[in-house]
Amino acid sequence: MKPSTSTIITGEESVVSPPIASVSGESSLSDMTQTVHFSSGNPRIGETRGVMHLFSDDAVSSSSSSSSSSSNLPIGRNPLVCVLGVPNHMTYADFCQFCGSFIQHILEMRTVRNDGIENRYSILIRFDSQESTDTFYQHFRGKQFNSLEQDVCRLLFTLDVQFTGYSGSIDHTQPSAAGPIEQPTCPVCLERLDQDTGGILTTMCNHSFHCSCISNWPDSSCPVCRYCQQQPENSVCCVCQTTENLWMCVICGVVGCGRYKGGHARRHWEETEHCYSLELETQRVWDYAGDNYVHRLIQSKTDGKLVELNSHGSLSKDGCGSCEYSDSGMTDALLNSKVDMIISEYNELLQAQLENQKQYFEKLLQNVKEETEQKVSEAASKAISQRLQKLQTRRDRCVKEKQFLEDDVWRNKITEMEEREKKAVRAKDEKIQALEEQLGKLMAQMDGEREVSEVKDSTVLPISTNTSSSGSGDASKKKSDRRKG
Repeated sequence: MKPSTSTIITGEESVVSPPIASVSGESSLSDMTQTVHFSSGNPRIGETRGVMHLFSDDAVSSSSSSSSSSSNLPIGRNPLVCVLGVPNHMTYADFCQFCGSFIQHILEMRTVRNDGIENRYSILIRFDSQESTDTFYQHFRGKQFNSLEQDVCRLLFTLDVQFTGYSGSIDHTQPSAAGPIEQPTCPVCLERLDQDTGGILTTMCNHSFHCSCISNWPDSSCPVCRYCQQQPENSVCCVCQTTENLWMCVICGVVGCGRYKGGHARRHWEETEHCYSLELETQRVWDYAGDNYVHRLIQSKTDGKLVELNSHGSLSKDGCGSCEYSDSGMTDALLNSKVDMIISEYNELLQAQLENQKQYFEKLLQNVKEETEQKVSEAASKAISQRLQKLQTRRDRCVKEKQFLEDDVWRNKITEMEEREKKAVRAKDEKIQALEEQLGKLMAQMDGEREVSEVKDSTVLPISTNTSSSGSGDASKKKSDRRKG
């Protein structure tokens, strides 16, 4: 199947450029082009797959035969280019701002993802003329997306884009060509998506907007279905690291596995009393306290929008939630009463959950307070016991010293020391007395020798007997006095 249209693929239609008459032979064309497989759409709803035939860089360099500025561009090019390797963090508004003044020459832009390349996407751009395309190519080829990063804009001319298949829950059938086809509208401004009035940008989830409308959307997600081009990392259980049957706590965001795996999500509810958990695969909310599902809105498999679940917890065949009054129509009074009932129910649910959380955190605070008091009490008891132990040791030492002083052995030792001291004093007195006697005898001897020497040196005179007797008496008296002295 080779469609004859010349627009970028939208949904199940493919876009092929007009026939190229300047290229001689299929072999030379295949040498100048390269094939890139791509996909678009929300994988959970529907995914469109296709192939892009791009002019390679060698084709651009090999066509430099003349001196004009357009001679370096490939022969047989179309007003259709592809920007490869755009970083995922770059939003639609950022890319529109990057295009600058060329945005008014753009008829259509389409965001696709390349197979085997993560964290990057590609954009197919169709211009209103070949001159605008060439100018855009020469101006932005090799230019940095911003001054803070090293990523550069890689531009390649696109030969054609072909649709290869579709997979999803929506039945994509070709519309009847006999009847008129209504032109779609922009979900933001509700105006017709006419390329003559302004450029059209199709997001990765196949929703189309005016470039001027999507430029005011700063988020990287789609304004319709909230599908984000920058997909998060795969979630794992915070305990066992498994990637199957995962549930996320609606209150604190903890991810755990279901009861058919390790049951860590239920264990989290038992520990924290966070009773609401979201199943990541089906986006359904489970209430552990009530042991049932409590969600009212789920994501439709048809278009990714949030729809209401019916009372039996299932969807209708077309992917939307069925309602009891859907066939006969619902009046404003019933609608208002139902809304009021839902609001009241959710308010009561929120109030009950807040009360449970209040009790839970009060219990945690009480446990912390009790643990703190217990630790303080244990520390005080330990300090008191250590102090008492030291005092008891000191007391025991004093008691031992007292007992040692009061012991009979020590008293006997004191008595022996006193007697020894008395004996030493007595011996000292006796020694002093003996020395005095010896000193007296020595002094008497010295006096006698002195008298003898005096007598020998003096002249002998005759004296009477009385005189001699009296003299001897006086001498003896002096000697006795000296001894006494």
